[in-house]
Amino acid sequence: MASKLYILREKQMLIEKTVLLIDDDEDDLELLQQALKTIDGNHETLQANNGVEGLKTLEKLLEQQKFPCLIVLDINMPKLDGKQTFLAIKSNEKLSNIPIVIFSTSTSSLDKTFFDRHNTAYFVKPVNLTELAITASRMINACYHNNT
Repeated sequence: MASKLYILREKQMLIEKTVLLIDDDEDDLELLQQALKTIDGNHETLQANNGVEGLKTLEKLLEQQKFPCLIVLDINMPKLDGKQTFLAIKSNEKLSNIPIVIFSTSTSSLDKTFFDRHNTAYFVKPVNLTELAITASRMINACYHNNT
């Protein structure tokens, strides 16, 4: 029993209090980063401006045996969009268990349906700071629970 507890603690130590934000809108990244720090200042945030950069960041973290507790992903991005990035992450056995939430301006029912089919939380970018704080709070809960 003691060895199982040690292994569990060792695995938990590998999961850093890091949130990876993948979004091409600098203003949205900055606002969300500030909101997340306000909710829980113990989390480090990393940023990537598109899906390609996001996957490269995840590869570097894997090499260091560090896993983010949450990935916040936009849909409409250049180079590799959110759906393609999502599928690439979920197809990687080492990354597939990292919680992902979608944070997008898209209100398309097709986008929502796609992520609903993958049991992934979908947040439409709020237009005011109060809504953003509430959304950020719900997102950061994914670091501690597998559903948001």
